[in-house]
Amino acid sequence: MRASALCLLPLLALLAPALAAVSYRGHEVYRLVPTEEQLPVLAEWRQRADIDFWSQVHLAGHPVDVRVPPHLQREFREHLYRHRVEHQLLINDLEQVFEMERQWAQTRAVSRNPESRISFTEYLRYDEILQYLLDLASNYSDTVTVESIGNSYAGRDLDIIKISSGGDDTRPVILIDAGIHAREWIAPAAALYVINQLVENPAESALTDNVDWHIVPVLNPDGYEYTFKEDRMWRKTRSTEITGCVGVDGNRNFNFHWNETGSSNDPCSDTYAGPMDFSEVETSYLRNHINRNIDRIKLYLTFHSYGPYMLYPWGYTSELPDDWETLDALGQEAIEAQQAAGGPNYTIGSIYNVMYAASGVSNDWVKGVAGVNLSFTLELPGGGDTGFDPPASDILSIVTPFFEAIRVFGQYVADNYG
Repeated sequence: MRASALCLLPLLALLAPALAAVSYRGHEVYRLVPTEEQLPVLAEWRQRADIDFWSQVHLAGHPVDVRVPPHLQREFREHLYRHRVEHQLLINDLEQVFEMERQWAQTRAVSRNPESRISFTEYLRYDEILQYLLDLASNYSDTVTVESIGNSYAGRDLDIIKISSGGDDTRPVILIDAGIHAREWIAPAAALYVINQLVENPAESALTDNVDWHIVPVLNPDGYEYTFKEDRMWRKTRSTEITGCVGVDGNRNFNFHWNETGSSNDPCSDTYAGPMDFSEVETSYLRNHINRNIDRIKLYLTFHSYGPYMLYPWGYTSELPDDWETLDALGQEAIEAQQAAGGPNYTIGSIYNVMYAASGVSNDWVKGVAGVNLSFTLELPGGGDTGFDPPASDILSIVTPFFEAIRVFGQYVADNYG
């Protein structure tokens, strides 16, 4: 399967701009800054299936970006004025933004250096990501292995890269995944940059001296590819049900307080928890990998957007874990490191208290069931007035300082478990 897919890479890259089928012509994006009294007003709109909250913080004074389709815009604006919610129009036609995004991808595909293994000035297709991992395994065979932990619903390899300088599988492991939500392109890009630095930058070799790294750069490849070919705003997996609606929110599919609060029973909802916990093969295979390495995994990071937020458990309750002060202090140190390198300030706290109620999420399961105490969700910055994700030209300016936070996590594990 890989050989035939890889032969199509140049053709796929050139066709990418013309493939998107779902149009967002006339969709507007607003930035709201609610007061404490106005938060319940936004909560009402959050229940509307056709209103897309890109950022869902329920902290007063924090900006919230919302996509509104044409048929609801008048009602939405009247609602904002009636309740005096501070707001501004960021994007008046989202499809124009996506058109520019596709044009940039086409330009980069034509001008790409064929000798370069990786690019951080474009969002890569899944086959290109897999090829990069295989290239690393071939060129750095002493430290890199690439394995499939299973196959996606559509049969794509779920590849994991293992980075180790030795130790015969006895060293502590940092596990990272990205791309469980399909439209969050900046998350796989950040995972690839971490991989690139750990493997190809000799200056970062100390990070692998006493710690092994296991990284799944795209956990939801079916959905990820669908955002390039059909629907840029697709979030879920691509599994099918008899209901006619497709996909499950993989980050509501873990069996720790599954389908309680902040998830949906509606198969058509973007937060659909699935017909049962671990119904999705992608989440099941990640679970299996964690269980096989449970004695070694000391820290778990899952990359998302729309941020910037540094989040720890719990998502299902406002109560904090017993060791929340340890999590908060480590997260603060990571935030300060990336800020010092020019990154933005990340809001830190538990998922429930900073963002929203969300049950069945991966980092709750990793901590609450698998027993990995250090478990974080890292929400990278969103695009704002340039779309859901930052423009591809901004990838490096985001992931470079972000890596300084990853360095802090790596050093912590080395110091405390190495």
